[in-house]
Amino acid sequence: MCALDTNTLGLLIVEDQTMVRELLAIACRQVAPKADVRQVGSAKGVLDECAERTPDLILLDLVLPDGDGLALLPEIFARAPGVKVIALSSHIDEVTLHRALGSRVHGILDKNEQPIKVLGEAINTVMAGGQYMSSAVQRLRASLRADPNAFDKILSDREQEALRLIGEGMSNDEVAEKLKISASTAKNHRLNIMAKLGIHSTPQLIRYAIEKGFTRVPEGGVGKS
Repeated sequence: MCALDTNTLGLLIVEDQTMVRELLAIACRQVAPKADVRQVGSAKGVLDECAERTPDLILLDLVLPDGDGLALLPEIFARAPGVKVIALSSHIDEVTLHRALGSRVHGILDKNEQPIKVLGEAINTVMAGGQYMSSAVQRLRASLRADPNAFDKILSDREQEALRLIGEGMSNDEVAEKLKISASTAKNHRLNIMAKLGIHSTPQLIRYAIEKGFTRVPEGGVGKS
C-alpha cells in the first residue's frame, strides 16, 4: 500500500469486532505511518470521540451494537464539521447502497469483497478530495441504475418506510402506530407496495424486504406476519 504523505492525519476506526478493528488499524498505519489512529467499537464511542476532538477521516462500520452507522451521520457531521467518512459493511445490499449514496459518505467499501490493500487506495482517494467505491459497490450501483423496477424508482419514501416495518413482521395496526397513520392507510400502503412489486402474499413481501435490505433479521427471526 502506498503511504499517505501526511503527518497530521487524525483517523478514527469505528468497528465493533476487535480483531477486524485491530487489522484495520495496522493497515491504516501502513498507509499513513505517522497518523493518529484511534479506535472505538460503538455508536456512542464515535460520537464521544467527535465531540472531544475532530478526526480528519472516519472508517465507519454500518452495523454497530448500539446503532445504525448511516443514521449516525447527521450527528457525526454536526460534531465534526469537515470530517470525511468511508463506510464499511460486510454486506452491501440495495437499500444500504441507496441510503449511503443519499448520505454524505465519501467512500463505500464491502469488507467481504475487497482485499485489505484496497483500503490504502480508498484513503488516498478520499483524502485527496475524491470519492471511492469498491468494485462490488460499483457493480451494484450500475445494476440499480439499469433496472427500471428498482425499488427506489417505483416505491415512494413512505412506502419504503412501511415496507421496512412490514419486513419486521408488523401488522397493519402496528405499522399504523409506528408511522402515526390510520390502520386503513397502512393497509393501503401494503396493498400498493404488493401491487407495484408484483407480490401476492405477505410472506413474499417480508422475504423481499429482507433480501433487498429493508429489514435486518434479528436472532430468532422476524415477528408475526
